[in-house]
Amino acid sequence: MVLIKEFRIVLPMTVEEYQVAQLYSVAEASKNETGGGEGIEVIHNEPYTQEECGQSMYDGTQIKDGQYTHKIFHLASKVPAFIRWLAPKGSLEVHEKAWNAYPFCRTVVTNPDYMRENFEIKIESWHIADDMGELENVHKLPPELLAKREVIRIDIANDPVGNKDYKREEDPKLFHSEKTGRGPLTNDWKKAARPVMCAYKLVTVRFKWFGLQNRVEKFIQTGERRIFTNFHRQVFCWIDKWYGLSMKDIRDIEDKTKHELDKKRQDGEVCGTTATD
Repeated sequence: MVLIKEFRIVLPMTVEEYQVAQLYSVAEASKNETGGGEGIEVIHNEPYTQEECGQSMYDGTQIKDGQYTHKIFHLASKVPAFIRWLAPKGSLEVHEKAWNAYPFCRTVVTNPDYMRENFEIKIESWHIADDMGELENVHKLPPELLAKREVIRIDIANDPVGNKDYKREEDPKLFHSEKTGRGPLTNDWKKAARPVMCAYKLVTVRFKWFGLQNRVEKFIQTGERRIFTNFHRQVFCWIDKWYGLSMKDIRDIEDKTKHELDKKRQDGEVCGTTATD
């Protein structure tokens, strides 16, 4: 079974700002999710060429030059108990490979040491300026995939957030940016949002495990919505931390973060989002 869901997240910022905001927030969130033997290990973070990538989008256009990353996620407590009971030791590690040719990005998550071809999450993102999430087929899906796609809209200000995920300082309805004057976001914030953009995130899940397939696919898709909602609330509420940073600043932050993650995985306690939250 294959699930295809397209998450549409409207944000009060420019596409150029989001490039910096997303990379900064990924680095910060990685530190919050790493400790006690779990979390994120950065293997590669380097430029790639179109020829090295060798991949195409749905309309046949080749993915252009960009930044390649390869990370290993050491999960353990971050997957549901019914998987931990069944999975052998060492299998709760997933590899994330991403080709970021901004404003397009393709991310592929696999479990090569255990599930192999029976598990894949593919996230393909387009970031569109001056857009409110109304483009019907930004990914140019063929008719057979378009018929299976479900569109899910995420509102960073108004969508509900779980009690254990909620942080007052990361609430867009309370946050005001000193640097940009943006926020707090009202109930109808989208009507007057300027600047504005939309992130279209197409998530395709393939999972084959007899007896658990439907349950796990549902867990993954629910988890993606939770991650996208919480992450983009942070992206907005951290605006005074990343606003004005250059891409060179971001690469320096990523390099520093890699060393911090290596140390945190060896020390401290398990932290961040867990499946039982």
